[in-house]
Amino acid sequence: MKPPCYIGLDEARRVLAEMGIELNERQMKRAADKDPHGRRKLPFFVDPIEGKLRIEKGTLVRIYRELQVEAENNTRKE
Repeated sequence: MKPPCYIGLDEARRVLAEMGIELNERQMKRAADKDPHGRRKLPFFVDPIEGKLRIEKGTLVRIYRELQVEAENNTRKE
């Protein structure tokens, strides 16, 4: 099993860009910031040592893959 790889906002943007999802800094920050209900669009968390937002790289990629599969499964078959 691979150990987790935690990345920050900038690296998360680069990972998504490699997948063809180009986001600017503001869009990435909005996805990481909490909404009025205290929830985030993506599962970023505050690193207890550095106090910066982090996300597990595999989780970020998995979320997009799962959404892709869901979209494919929801297409109409004629």
